[in-house]
Amino acid sequence: MISFSKYTDGLAPVIIQDAATQQVLMLGFMNEEALEKTKQEGKVTFFSRSKQRLWTKGETSSNFLLVKEILPDCDNDTLLIKADPQGPTCHTGTTSCFGTANDTFSLQQLEKVIRDRKNNPSEKSYTASLFAKGINKIAQKVGEEAVEVVIEAKDDNPGLFLGEAADLLFHYLVLLQAKGFELKDVLGVLEARHQQ
Repeated sequence: MISFSKYTDGLAPVIIQDAATQQVLMLGFMNEEALEKTKQEGKVTFFSRSKQRLWTKGETSSNFLLVKEILPDCDNDTLLIKADPQGPTCHTGTTSCFGTANDTFSLQQLEKVIRDRKNNPSEKSYTASLFAKGINKIAQKVGEEAVEVVIEAKDDNPGLFLGEAADLLFHYLVLLQAKGFELKDVLGVLEARHQQ
């Protein structure tokens, strides 16, 4: 897959990318042993140049990088690993080692908040109140929001249309969580259809 012999120290650069958001998270180095351990265990393992040993990202923090895909570049001398981060990637506590704040908003971040409201309900949480009402009420709310999007689409008010579109997307994500799914499951279906 990759030619470690191109490097005098046997260490090839590895770029880690968030599989869901495509955000670049960090750069590390692997030797053959680190790559094999990464493949076997499904957790990104580097060769630490400072520690002079194999180092699994998250071994002390539990912020593991779960492997989704490993891709060599066109010259077979650099790897791209798409991973599912189990917490902040950078030792500073940010999502990325390239200066992106940990609170960057994304659909994946919103899904995490919705999942947390489902698993740790609070009386003050609107989202938790939706889960408490059950699947029928959640599905009904998605239907209501879809109708409101259609109504606003016929008018010429971008603010109202986008507001209703946001409401629909939010309630749709709640419905997915209530059914035990996430947006990535829907994207998987779309990807399979795209390849047909």
